[in-house]
Amino acid sequence: MQEKMTESFTEKNRELAGEFNAIMEEFKEGLWRYCRYLTGSPWDGEDLFQDTMLKAFGGYYQRWHPTNPKAYLYRMATTTWIDQCRKDKRHVGLLEEDELPQENFTDGLEAEEALHILFDLFYPRQVAVFLLKEVFRFDAREVAGMVRTTPGAVYATVLRMKKKLQSVDLLESRSQHPVSDTHPVIQAYLNAMNEGDIEAVMTLVSEEAHNEAALGFQEYSKGEMRSGSMKYGLPGMRAVEYCLWGRNVIVMLSEGTNEPEIHDIQYQEVENGKIVHHISYYFRKELIFAAGEELGIRPQIDKPVVEWN
Repeated sequence: MQEKMTESFTEKNRELAGEFNAIMEEFKEGLWRYCRYLTGSPWDGEDLFQDTMLKAFGGYYQRWHPTNPKAYLYRMATTTWIDQCRKDKRHVGLLEEDELPQENFTDGLEAEEALHILFDLFYPRQVAVFLLKEVFRFDAREVAGMVRTTPGAVYATVLRMKKKLQSVDLLESRSQHPVSDTHPVIQAYLNAMNEGDIEAVMTLVSEEAHNEAALGFQEYSKGEMRSGSMKYGLPGMRAVEYCLWGRNVIVMLSEGTNEPEIHDIQYQEVENGKIVHHISYYFRKELIFAAGEELGIRPQIDKPVVEWN
C-alpha cells in the first residue's frame, strides 16, 4: 500500500513538473542570464536559477489570480537573492526617491557594457533594479513590485547608477579568477572515466555521497547511485578538465558527427580522500549552452531524456 502511494505521489509530481516546465520554457534562458548578472557569477547565478525554479514550482499553484509567468519568475529570483543576501548579513541597499522626471533616461550608456561590474559597485537591490529596468526591459511599476519599492525610487536609482557608471573605466574593472590545481582524487576520477572503469569510479565515491543531477534527480548514497544513475554503466564519453568561469570542472565530450560536443558538465567536492558531492549539469540547458560559448565547443543537442531540438 505504501509503495503504491509513493509511486502515485511521484507520478503526480512528474506530471505537475512537466506542466510547469512547459509554461516556463520560453523564459528560462533570459532568467538564467538575469541570475548570472544579478549575482555577478555564472556559478552563483546557476545556484540562484535552480533555487528560483524550485520555489517558483512550489508556489505557482498557490496563485489565485491571473499571473504573468515571466514577471512571476523574475520576481521570485529577485526576492530569493535579496533574502539570501540578508541571511548572509549583507547590506542590500536602500532605494530612495528624488525629485526626478519619471521618464526613460537617454545618456548613451549601453547597459550591457556595465554588466560585469555592477556587482562590485552597487548593493544587491540596486543591481536588481538596473537589470530589470535597463537590460530586461520591465517597466518601472513592474520593477517596483519585484524589489518592493516605488516607481519613483526605480527611476531615481537607475539615474544615480548611470551617473556613477559613467565615471568608471569599465574595461579596467574586469576581475580575474585564480585556477586551483587538480586534486589527486579528481585526477583519478578523470582517469577512471576515460578508461571506462566503473568500479574504479565507485571506489572514489563516499558511501554517503550526494549525487545530484541539477533539476533532474537526487541520489543520497553510493548504493542509490549503483541502482540508479550508474545502473547501466558509464556513458562512454571522453572526460576532460577545463577551467570554466574560474572553476575547475569536468566536461564530458561526445564524439559528434564532425567535432566533439558537450554531453555533460560535472563538479565534485572531495573530503578525506573521497568524493562526497557529485554535481551533474546534464539537464541544465542554459548553463551548458553558455558554457559552450565560453569554451568554444558545441553542446550536444540530441541526447537521452532531454528535448533540446
